[in-house]
Amino acid sequence: MTRATDKLAHRISQWRPGLTPFALPFLALLGFGLWTYRPNHTPLGWILTVMWSVPAVGVLVGLQGALLIRRRIRRSHEMTPAAEVSDDLLIVLVPTIGRHDTYPALERSVQSYVAHLPVYFSQLRVDVLTEEGCEAADRIDTLGAADPRIRIVTVPKAYRPPNGTRFKARANHYAHELRIAEGEARDEVWVLHMDDDTGVGPDTAETLAQFINRQRRSSPDEAKHMAQGILTYPRELAVNRFTWLADAVRPADDIARFRALTGTGTPIAGVHGELLLLRASVEATIGWDFGPKAIVEDAQLALTFCRRYPGRSDWFNGRCYGASPAGVRDFVKQRERWSWGLVALCFNRSIPLRHRWFLALCVSTWIIGPLQHIAMVLAFAWLSGSLNTSPVAQSVVLLWALNFGYVIWMYWEGLRLNGLVSAGGRRRWWEPIAVVVLIPVFSVLEGIGGFRGFLKFVRGEENKFVVIAKPA
Repeated sequence: MTRATDKLAHRISQWRPGLTPFALPFLALLGFGLWTYRPNHTPLGWILTVMWSVPAVGVLVGLQGALLIRRRIRRSHEMTPAAEVSDDLLIVLVPTIGRHDTYPALERSVQSYVAHLPVYFSQLRVDVLTEEGCEAADRIDTLGAADPRIRIVTVPKAYRPPNGTRFKARANHYAHELRIAEGEARDEVWVLHMDDDTGVGPDTAETLAQFINRQRRSSPDEAKHMAQGILTYPRELAVNRFTWLADAVRPADDIARFRALTGTGTPIAGVHGELLLLRASVEATIGWDFGPKAIVEDAQLALTFCRRYPGRSDWFNGRCYGASPAGVRDFVKQRERWSWGLVALCFNRSIPLRHRWFLALCVSTWIIGPLQHIAMVLAFAWLSGSLNTSPVAQSVVLLWALNFGYVIWMYWEGLRLNGLVSAGGRRRWWEPIAVVVLIPVFSVLEGIGGFRGFLKFVRGEENKFVVIAKPA
C-alpha cells in the first residue's frame, strides 16, 4: 500500500463514535426544556407529547449501537491484522442500469475492487450485472475486457423470475440463479453486494478478510452468514456540498441502528445494498424474487433473513465510499423511492409482525416528518392562540431532549466519518457549524421525500425504481 492508504487505514482503525457530541446537546436541551416548561393539556400538547416521543425507541437502539462499537474496538482480537483469505471465493456483485450518466461512477468503483481486494482475496471475481441492450453496453464491455477478474453478466430482456420481481431485484435474482447453475452456491463462496457508484479501499479489504476468517474459526452453530459495513461519502466525490452535508446522517445510521440490530444477529431495521456481504449458500435459499412491487429488495431480504437465520448476521468496522446525490431534486427523489418501498414492506403480511414492527415505527416517524418540524409546530401553536409547545407532563421533556440530542449527534458524527475518509482526513472548520445549523432544512427535505413516498403508496401508484445520476 502507498503511504496515503496506510495513513487512511490507520485513521480508520483508530476511530470510534464520540459520546460528547450527544451528551452536550442532550444536557443543554434538557435544561432548557425543564426551565421553560409550562403544563400544556391542550390538544396540541397531547399531539406533541406522542409525536415527539415516539422516536425515542429508535434513539435508544441507535445509542446502543454506538456503545457496542466502542466496546468492540477495545477488544484486542478485533484489532489483530487480517490474514489472506485463500480458501474462500469472493464475488463482488455490481448491478448497474448501464446509462452513460452512471458509467463514470461504475468505472471508478470497479477499478477500486480490483485494486484493493486482491491484497487479501486471491480468489476474486467482479460480476458487473447489466441489462441486455443498455445504453452504455459498449463501454461496459470494454471495462470487462480490461481485467480477467471482471466478468460482465448480461440479463436478457426476456428474463422473468417466477414471482415477477422487477428492477434491481430482478437482476440480482438472475445472478443468484446463475451462481446456482454454476455450482457456486456454497458455504465457502461469499457475495459482496455493491452499488455501481460505491467503491472500496484498503480498510474495506482488511475488515472483510477479518470477518470471513473469523467465520472459519467459529463453530457451525455460531458462524455468521451476513454482515454489513459502513457507507461513507468522501468530500472529493461530492458534486454538491449541500447534499454531501445532508447525507451525513447515513453513515451515522450505520454505526447506530444497523450496528445494534444487524450487528447482534437480527437485521429488523433492514440493510442497505452497499457493502452487504452474504454467504452464497444462504443467499441461494432466499433469492431476490419478492414480487413485482418490491423496490427496497435489500430491506426485504434482511427481514426474510431474520425469519430463516435468527442471530446469524453481524457488523464489521469497514467502509465503502460513495457519492451523494448531485442535487436537491435527486436527493428528494431518492428518499421518496425508499419511503415508498419501505411503507409497502411494513404492510407486507408475508413477513411476521415481530420482524416488521420496528421498521414500521421508524418509517412512521419519517413520513410524518413535515408535521413534526418545529416551524410547522410553531405555526399550529400560533393559529391556536397559544405558543405553549410543552408536553402534557414535565417528565416527557427528558424524552424530547434525548431525541433532539440524538439528531444533532447523528449529523455531527456522520460528518466526522465523512471527513475522516476525505482528503486530509478531517472536517473543515466550517462544516460542523454548517451541518448543525442546516439540520432544520435537511429534516424538511427528508420529510418531504418520506411523505411523498407514503402518498404514492396510499394512492396505489405503480412503483418505479428511480435511478438518479451518479457523480464520477
